[in-house]
Amino acid sequence: MTYELRPRILVFGVGGAGGNAVDNMIEANLQGVEFIVANTDAQALARARAPIKIQLGPVTTSGLGAGARPEIGEQAAEESIDDIRSHLEGAHMVFIAAGMGGGTGTGAAPVIARIAKEMEILTVAVVTK
Repeated sequence: MTYELRPRILVFGVGGAGGNAVDNMIEANLQGVEFIVANTDAQALARARAPIKIQLGPVTTSGLGAGARPEIGEQAAEESIDDIRSHLEGAHMVFIAAGMGGGTGTGAAPVIARIAKEMEILTVAVVTK
């Protein structure tokens, strides 16, 4: 009997920059990971290539984005905490991709990282300015 042990590795794109990073990884045919994107902007989310999409803060932002306000991105992530947690469930490692400068990535990525830490998931964040 042989057993194949495969870790569940997630790439979690947050906001516009994170979503673009995930789109580029999918286009490059990166294998062995699961892709998730999360955004407050419903139109950007609809265009994303990732198979799993999380609308952050549908009540907080009405799908209109965070308006370059990190506090709105943070509030939106807190509103969607159960959805985020359910998609992180069972992961062994998560890479968070985000841009620090807009509202969603700047505000929501730390919330997602905190949730992953609480779930004892090895977490690496890759951010741009």
